[in-house]
Amino acid sequence: MSTVERLKARLASALDDAEYVRLGPSLSFNVAFQAGEANVRLVFENGRFSFVDQIGHTQIRVKAAAEAWDKVLQTPPPPTFHSFTALDLVNPEFSIDAEPLLLAQARPVLERLVERLIDAQPATRASPPRNLSQIEGRWHEVTIRGVAHEIYAETAGEGTPILFLHTAGADSRQFIAQLSDTELAGRFQMIAADLPFHGRSMPPRTWDGGDYKLDLATYRDWCAAILEQVVGRRAIVVGGSMGAAMTMVLAAERPELLLGVVAVEPPLLSKGRRNPFQHHVAVHGALHNASYVRGLMSPLSPESDRRRSAWIYSQGAPGIYGGDLAFYSDEFDGALTAGRIDAGQTPVALLSGGYDYSATPKDGRKLAELIPGSFFKEMPGLGHFPMCENPDLFRPYLQDALDHVTTNK
Repeated sequence: MSTVERLKARLASALDDAEYVRLGPSLSFNVAFQAGEANVRLVFENGRFSFVDQIGHTQIRVKAAAEAWDKVLQTPPPPTFHSFTALDLVNPEFSIDAEPLLLAQARPVLERLVERLIDAQPATRASPPRNLSQIEGRWHEVTIRGVAHEIYAETAGEGTPILFLHTAGADSRQFIAQLSDTELAGRFQMIAADLPFHGRSMPPRTWDGGDYKLDLATYRDWCAAILEQVVGRRAIVVGGSMGAAMTMVLAAERPELLLGVVAVEPPLLSKGRRNPFQHHVAVHGALHNASYVRGLMSPLSPESDRRRSAWIYSQGAPGIYGGDLAFYSDEFDGALTAGRIDAGQTPVALLSGGYDYSATPKDGRKLAELIPGSFFKEMPGLGHFPMCENPDLFRPYLQDALDHVTTNK
């Protein structure tokens, strides 16, 4: 069977899906998947895809050599061949031709279509005992730069304190699996806070309602205030993505607040994550941004966990995800920050998922080289959100990282 025949057969099983109606309301477009000189053409309308033989004007063309499509059709596919957004943003073997606005509007259904196209069995481990009722949440009055903030934080367990920092545009729900882990709760007092403007933490009353753009100094001061006024003692800081970048900033600039840091998916330079359609009046931001991050997850993570992880992004306030990326993608330089960290004073652990194309394992290794004495592990089969897209598979890596920090502090 030729590549294009295999591609068409795989697509045939993905034409009808319960998510398409929700992801593409009132949307219609056509798309051609081109393998070499051969094409498979689809039309999307009324919430489903269908094959067509000819298209008068191709609106979206996804083009690559047959050999590149063969990698997409592997079981499982290699990193950067595993999602529509990976093919679009970082895979040099693919080109996508489309009017940018239409591509942004169609991204949610195309991301789901390619997700259905992929053949991969979930990589799972036995789940540890978890108890959601051990998590307690409340608001805290925190003063930051002389301004009152209402910060929501959830807490579980007793012992050495851990502060969890969520990713750009998300909130502390990403750490439900860790907070409910009864074994971790027996060793650590775990605190997961929503940053201002995120989740259940409100904007300060001094906010004028204008454009939101996060910068390093503001983010650092937010986290320092939470450590001082909510945690109240030196802590291990565990952060994902943007939060991983901030763990390194804190280790470099505020080590007196820390017992150590665990950077989960730490970036070196995460350029290219900004997208003008993350906050655009002609694009459904909740659908677009959830699909944009869905492409960063591993195809080996359970579908239900990937869907729930993306759900958090669908509930972010307008402009917050893109505003966070002003720090993560535009300002943060991992090499400059890493060079200022003393891992002898502040133990550092770095964890990188094999399917993460935003903060790659190559980035993690380079950062480890720049921080002598740090601990690094690649996590095969995991993507950019391991704590929530596949928490059971992530758990032993987190335990190893925490063991490194606690035995070296």
